[in-house]
This record gives sequence, C-alpha cells and structure tokens, in this order.
Amino acid sequence: MNKLLKRCVICPRKCEINRYEKKGVCGATNKVRLAYYSLHKWEEPVISGNNGSGTIFFSNCNLKCIYCQNKKISLDGYGKYISNKKLREIILKLQEMGAHNINFVTPTHYVPQIASILHKIKFNELKIPVIYNTSSYENIGTLKMMSNLVDIYLADLRYFDDELGKKYSMCENYFEIATMAIDEMYRQVGKFQLDSDGLLKKGLVVRVLILPNHARDAKEIINYLYKTYGDDIYISIMNQYTPINNCKYDNLNRKITDEEYDEVIDFAVAIGVKNAFIQEGDTANESFIPKFDCSKI
Repeated sequence: MNKLLKRCVICPRKCEINRYEKKGVCGATNKVRLAYYSLHKWEEPVISGNNGSGTIFFSNCNLKCIYCQNKKISLDGYGKYISNKKLREIILKLQEMGAHNINFVTPTHYVPQIASILHKIKFNELKIPVIYNTSSYENIGTLKMMSNLVDIYLADLRYFDDELGKKYSMCENYFEIATMAIDEMYRQVGKFQLDSDGLLKKGLVVRVLILPNHARDAKEIINYLYKTYGDDIYISIMNQYTPINNCKYDNLNRKITDEEYDEVIDFAVAIGVKNAFIQEGDTANESFIPKFDCSKI
C-alpha cells in the first residue's frame, strides 16, 4: 500500500505524487477521509431494497465535474480523516444495521486501503455484497485490485463526446478510459444475478445521467451499452441532474425538461433495451442530496 501512495498512479490522472507529503488532483492524502455513511434508500430498487444500501461517501474525487451535486465533499473535500480500523468498523456496523449491501461511493483514490480491509473481512465477517460506485474514470490496474472483492459495480458513463469530458470534468479521453474500465468491471462480475428477494447480488449497473441540452449524447451512450452488453447489464437512465451552482455554462443552470427525458427513454425502448431503470417525479431536488455531517463518524 505504501508504495502505491508514495508515487500515486491509481487513477488516469497519474499525478505520480507522494500522498504522504502532498495532495494530487483528487485532493486525497495517504489517509482515508470520510464525509458520511448511512442506510440510503434512493439507489436503484435492486440495490436499496426495503432496508437501504449501506453507503459510505468518501471525500475528494479524481473527476472534477463542475456540476457535481456532492460538491461539498467531492470538490471542496469536506470530511473527517479516519483510520483503516475505523473504516472496517463502519462497514460492519452498516451490516449490523440491516444494510442490503456495502456501497463505496467515489472510492477510487482509496482503493489500496479499501482492498486491504476487504481482504481481511470479505470472506468471513462480511456477509452482504460489496458495491463499487464510480465515475468510471478508472485505471484497469486499480480495478484489478478489487477483483473478487467487489460483487456489484455501479458505474457512471458520463460522456460519449470527449469534448464534453474536457469541458465539464477537465479530463482527457473520458469515453475510451471509461468504457475500457467498464469492460473490466463486466469481466469481473459478469451477467447480473438477483437473489430470492429480487435484490442484486452480483453484476453491473451503468448509470446515464442526462445533462441539459445533451440528450443526443445520452442516446449515444445507451446505444453503445446495449450493443456491447445487451440484456446482461442494467442501464439506469437518470433525470436527476440538479443545478446547484452558478455555472458558467447556461445550460447547466437548469434541470432537464420532460421532453429531453422522454426523448432518451423513447430511444432506449426503440432499440430494444429491456433491463433499465427510469426515474419519475421530481428527482432533481436538493432534498435527495445527503446532508453531509461528520458528527457520527
């Protein structure tokens, strides 16, 4: 672990900095920083179930999306430094609370620490599935460290057009990097499997967040996913884009319209997508964003 953090190339940014001495683009040091954990009931139904998903929100992020609804933790770095022992305790506490799974949210920059913990508890103390919840801006080598430790990948595919990745997330070659990463995720977990209660116990869910004025890009993503994986994965088509900042791009200062969302849904139906989740109602609402609070950590 020490070697990986002393010359960090964990994500595609490949900062090569010593995280014991300074921070890279993601903002993380050698210590895990946590913003929040809870039983979260607003994930896809096969993940949240009745009890909720045991979500653990990590501070900082290697993808710098200017519209991030969790800006407080991802860009501003809000959170509390904790030991690996404490993180292990939180994982097992969520299991005791009745969580259907353990859901690591934005875990990329802490993979060495997470993998170390899971190697100790995954095959004895931990009895529920592990979810890796990611932007998909990942290195293959880093994902391989999670092989046999992750049961479910909950992955974003943000952009088909790489120019949008540059514009909105300050990253190069997003689509190529993310699709290679998603291929590795699928290689590890295969076609989705449900348990007797209809909850996901293994598999891949890819989220497509529709951005205002970019329904066409979302359709390109869905077309790629369906041609590549067919009905072996779930596609989650999301209308919950939430404008929470005064963005320099006018289109990002509004919610998507019903017409934009319907256009994407109609396209998915037309090409034959069957295993998909859609959202109804006003999900683009700040009330769905967790109230990040370190007081219980």
